[in-house]
Amino acid sequence: MKKVAIITGGATGIGYAIAKKFVQNDIRVVLLGRDETRLKLACETLGESAGYIGCDLSLLADIPKVVRQIKERYKRIDILVNNAGMHLKKPIADVTDEEYQKVILLNQVAMFCLTREVAGIMQEQCYGVVLNISSMASQYGLPNVIAYTASKSAIEGMTRAMAVELSKSGIRVNCIAPGFIKTNMSSLALDKDPDRKERVLARTPLGRLGRPAEVADAALFLVSPSSSYITGVVLPVDGGNSIGF
Repeated sequence: MKKVAIITGGATGIGYAIAKKFVQNDIRVVLLGRDETRLKLACETLGESAGYIGCDLSLLADIPKVVRQIKERYKRIDILVNNAGMHLKKPIADVTDEEYQKVILLNQVAMFCLTREVAGIMQEQCYGVVLNISSMASQYGLPNVIAYTASKSAIEGMTRAMAVELSKSGIRVNCIAPGFIKTNMSSLALDKDPDRKERVLARTPLGRLGRPAEVADAALFLVSPSSSYITGVVLPVDGGNSIGF
């Protein structure tokens, strides 16, 4: 029987690369997100091992219903990848309370709520793997992304707390902190700012941007039996950027 993985934000970018890698390795994926057009297109590309549910994860009251729907449809949930998130780039002085709370709600609170609901099913199964996606913003100080940094730093702390608490139920919890990965969004941003791109590459020991597939390779390892004795870790996949000078 195929394992079943939920992937939030799985229609594009890193989330889609993870979904593709899972499908290639005989894991059934369920993509969650707001843009049903993109979700449908992603599933058509991924094939019959992919399905989706359109939902707004910031509507916390809807999350238990979505999880129950997945459990009823697939009978099990083996893997949860918390990848969805929103970015906000503004100087601290310009970030409103509402903007800050919106980022925290989606990136942190919704991630907690979804994990809590899925973990309840995994506890009944006495098995499961949770993989959180953090960011280099949690590894060191970056200007103008205070809300995003706060949310991703919380995710790393929650990873460790969840790993300890859920381990007795046979559930492992790990985290990936991607560096500068070549997606459509990042490429557009860096191409518009050549000086920043030069700085990024200069402090990345491997001297290039990462590929979404390289994050997906790490994700597959952390949810597979090959990492059965690994829990509570935050793995940078950044070409050495976080330790570069």
